[in-house]
Amino acid sequence: MPACARFDQRLARRGGTLELLHLPAALFAGLARLRAVGYERGWLPCERVDAPVISVGNLSAGGTGKTPFVAMLVRELARRGLRAGILSRGYGAERGAARHENDEARWFARALEGVELVQDPQRVRGARELVARGVDVIVLDDGFQHRRLARDLDLVLVDATRPWGLPAQGDAPAVRACLPRGLLREPPTALARADALVLTRTDQLAEAELARLRAELAALAPGRPILAAVHRARRLVDPAGRALALAELAGRTVDLLSALGNPEAFQRTVEGLGARIGEHRVFPDHHRYVAADLAGLGAGERWLLTSEKDAVKLEGLARAHVLGAELELLEGAAVLEALLDALPRARARIERAALHEGLHG
Repeated sequence: MPACARFDQRLARRGGTLELLHLPAALFAGLARLRAVGYERGWLPCERVDAPVISVGNLSAGGTGKTPFVAMLVRELARRGLRAGILSRGYGAERGAARHENDEARWFARALEGVELVQDPQRVRGARELVARGVDVIVLDDGFQHRRLARDLDLVLVDATRPWGLPAQGDAPAVRACLPRGLLREPPTALARADALVLTRTDQLAEAELARLRAELAALAPGRPILAAVHRARRLVDPAGRALALAELAGRTVDLLSALGNPEAFQRTVEGLGARIGEHRVFPDHHRYVAADLAGLGAGERWLLTSEKDAVKLEGLARAHVLGAELELLEGAAVLEALLDALPRARARIERAALHEGLHG
């Protein structure tokens, strides 16, 4: 890890001036509750579009595995014959570029060929654009707190290794607080409005800890199903784009480069494949790399290894090996299928069906 700790690592510590942030965090939590009440009682407007909306979100700022989960969801919808579109805010997008895309959008475009992508801070406007493109289902990426766009299904991801956003420090429990003291966007009680919870990285937590976390989530969101998922390494490619066996990492020393919400989880995945870590250079999520960021990495016989999400930002800067992972449901696949079965039909799908019947009637 770099000598300069990331923002979340600093927040994870206890004591000192950090504790002064508890007061603004309490104010933030109170405003979040008030806003939630505003939507629940109809005081704040909520708009519906002519296509079902699946929100994939989380409670905390930071990585819980939303990107691979969205990809898995889009593939499942395609398997059902449904054309899905992905809608996101576009955090970190290069607004001056010809195509306003961030790293996640570029990864989606590569991983999900032909998928419709819209990035717009105004989610209702972005949803309407996807409807105009004729999608059957809108997958709202990072949408749990963006309630102005009505959704038909709310799926909330919880990272088992840091469920409340911040990593634990030593034997002390992780700080659990709203922004700016912690990383929670809402108090944990907000989980009660989810339709289902997806517990990710469950293989990286001891069974006893996982059982305690499940019990706590069940108390916070009574009656809501809890699905369990893991991240599986699936692909390894060399700098020339040639596929390699994952076993090539066993016993090899590599330098890691990442700008992810949970870089420790990425490192554990690499170590789980038998690699030794020379250096792991970590940057904030969505960081735009420059040449100086990579100085000294991958020297000698060491490989420079990064994630697929990071690789799209390294073009023209470095030749790196790339590790690709996918999210796999261990528990709850039948629950997810039932939830998808219950989605209403989009206007575009109804119109296509009517046209088909007219042609063959």
